[in-house]
Amino acid sequence: MKNTDTGRTGRGVAFAVLYGFFGLAVLCLLELNKNRVIGWVIALVLLAEYLLLRRRVKKGFSRAALFLCLLLLLAGNLLVTVGPVRLHPAVQGKNGGVTEPVTVSDGTLTGVFTADRAVEVYAGIPYAAPPVGELRWREPRDPEPWEGILQADSFAPMAMQPQNSAIYSSLARIIGYHDYKISLRDNCREPNSEDALYLNVWKPAGAQEKLPVLVYVHGGSLQTGQPWYADYRGEGLARKGVVVVNMGYRLGVFGFLATEELAAESPNGTTGNYGLLDQIKALEWVRDNIEAFGGDPDNVTLAGESAGSACVSALCTSPLAKGLFRRVIGESSTTTAKQPAHSFRSLERAMQTGRETLERFGAQDMEALRAMDAEKLVAAADTNHHITVDGYVLEESPWEAYEKGLHNEEAILHGFNSLEATPFILFSQANLKNYPSKVREMFGSFADEVLAMYPASSDAEAKAQWTDLYSAYYFTYGHRCWARQAAANGIPSYEYYFSKENGCLGPWHSGEEVYCYGNIPAGSGLYDAADRELAEIFSSYFANFAATGDPNGEGLPIWEQSRTGSELLELGAERGMRDDPFEPIYAVLDSLFP
Repeated sequence: MKNTDTGRTGRGVAFAVLYGFFGLAVLCLLELNKNRVIGWVIALVLLAEYLLLRRRVKKGFSRAALFLCLLLLLAGNLLVTVGPVRLHPAVQGKNGGVTEPVTVSDGTLTGVFTADRAVEVYAGIPYAAPPVGELRWREPRDPEPWEGILQADSFAPMAMQPQNSAIYSSLARIIGYHDYKISLRDNCREPNSEDALYLNVWKPAGAQEKLPVLVYVHGGSLQTGQPWYADYRGEGLARKGVVVVNMGYRLGVFGFLATEELAAESPNGTTGNYGLLDQIKALEWVRDNIEAFGGDPDNVTLAGESAGSACVSALCTSPLAKGLFRRVIGESSTTTAKQPAHSFRSLERAMQTGRETLERFGAQDMEALRAMDAEKLVAAADTNHHITVDGYVLEESPWEAYEKGLHNEEAILHGFNSLEATPFILFSQANLKNYPSKVREMFGSFADEVLAMYPASSDAEAKAQWTDLYSAYYFTYGHRCWARQAAANGIPSYEYYFSKENGCLGPWHSGEEVYCYGNIPAGSGLYDAADRELAEIFSSYFANFAATGDPNGEGLPIWEQSRTGSELLELGAERGMRDDPFEPIYAVLDSLFP
């Protein structure tokens, strides 16, 4: 009898422990999935009710059926109580009140102050008509004027794009950024829509005149991205006297589909560059309206990161963008190589992909494709996210334009990070066994030369060498080409190399943005005093460059111009001029892309 009781007690304890872990896992899923509070309540009730019913059911089969019912009900609860779609406020947390009205070409609006009332934020300002219905895949049109006062206190939805589940996004914050916060106040989903051609303005508070303006284009492979991401919001630079603007623009198939029919129906014969046309339209809005926010329309710097930087480098050679900006900032991507590594394709290839897209959806013509739901079409973002030479936005490739001395900018600040490749090869890293085959696949007949330059004798060395080669091939080589082109055309060029480790992304792709835009969170333990000091330096360079075209200023380390394309300013634990660490591979890439 004693042994039987002991056995039952042991099984009871084991069940209690396992069920406790199971309940905790359920609650973790609700948190990661951003479910509403009612979902937590329902889950707790279901978990408790199961325990009560289990006591009444003795047979193993019945208990298994009961547990299966619990799983089904919990899964249903996870789906049904998912957080609502909610617009992101222009200022996180408590704001400092409503601004005075500002009048622009289409109406009057108000924004909100930051909590300390040092910066005014105006979010969700329409700069073009919604590109929906008959306006899908057409050049952007002027927005409709509005009556009354527009309350510009929330960001508009992000452009239509493929979206990951909330659980995936939460895990990305945990694994990649290390900044996940448990909260019941963020139980909502991020909105997206075709109706996304809106922009946002940050300015120093109060009456201002003739301030420098920085217009930012977000990245995301021309498939994803949003203007409200905290790392590159305009608040940090606005505190340094810069008016900052960013915008939503068409992405994926909505922004970069190209077909013969679209080209034929366009009065300008354009197709495939609708996202770029949106950016140009936003720049025109800035030219016409930024003075109302204290900005100088004749002192605009165009900036972007990743695919946003690819767009910036393309707009440097677009005849449509001439006169809309004076200087540019490009972070971690360009389209200036003879054969750009990403974000660019030939018109022939673009047209072929357009025909394949029509076939993919069983559409006979553009009328049929325009009639389809955006939620269905968004799946084609994986094949339609590239700039092309359409003869209108771009008359030739950026490489060809620079070779002829054709460009719009008068100065360039650009650069890259030491570990650009890391997030892209996170699940396909090299080891000693596969390293040679990876190099041969990328470099073809030049592989033996590359393997001699970058040998590997261990898994760790193979991983590090492959990270450098992937970074150079896809990211840094384009900046080398841009620096050479700037030197050949007499354009002042300042190039950086970001290498600072921290508790968040460190020097991975996009890791520099929280520094150069001056947005390190005040209470974050992921950054130390050295990080905050570097952010002050980096953002001061950006503010100075936006104001004068020269990043240098009092108290800052001297940033020399890149006159040969190899001189970089390192910004990391070490600060100062240095040679490009990827220099050895560039000669091979020159031969690979003659």
